[in-house]
Amino acid sequence: MDVHQIKYREKLAEHLIKNLTKRRMAASFAPTAAQAREEIIAMIPAGATVSRCGSMSLVEMGLWEELAKIPGVQVIDPFAPGLTPEESYARLRQGLLADYLITSSNALTMDGKLVNLDATGNRVAAMCFGPEKVILAVGLNKVTPDLESAMARIKQLAAPINAIRLNRETPCAETGRCADCHSPARLCNIWSIIEGHRFENRIHVKLVGEDLGY
Repeated sequence: MDVHQIKYREKLAEHLIKNLTKRRMAASFAPTAAQAREEIIAMIPAGATVSRCGSMSLVEMGLWEELAKIPGVQVIDPFAPGLTPEESYARLRQGLLADYLITSSNALTMDGKLVNLDATGNRVAAMCFGPEKVILAVGLNKVTPDLESAMARIKQLAAPINAIRLNRETPCAETGRCADCHSPARLCNIWSIIEGHRFENRIHVKLVGEDLGY
């Protein structure tokens, strides 16, 4: 990324921070994923419980490995190897009452709306209510002009790529294009649009100057 793109992303982040703040959400900017990771880890106190969702942004950041080094932090991980479906589901429910949720957002509009689409709904449910604090790491590649383009981005880009990643038996995993299917393996089940929050600064959006996730 050249200096002009870096400067552009700094200005874009400034604009987004102002609009997120107007919506009673905290927001900050880190130019790199490495810096964002360290700043997010600094927000988590020793002894906290942290809910993990299926975000590739955080995997790319290497956040979970670093978070495990904090004494006493318990990560509620429904994706841990070896879990039975029943054990995984129990952890999904447990995550709704964690101290912190760390995840990402499928899209962020220029005027500060967080737009997400879930298969199970645990992530969007926890973003809206449950954990005391929600931290979202959002690469600026996920910024869209408006709500319509945010929803299109998710259906036409994020959902097919995730279906391929998760080996889902869906039309989009075969063709790379949304077919608005009714497959049992469908990822596109539950929409969430967060336009603001009653509890000021419960949600903190960490904008990242590098591309992250899908």
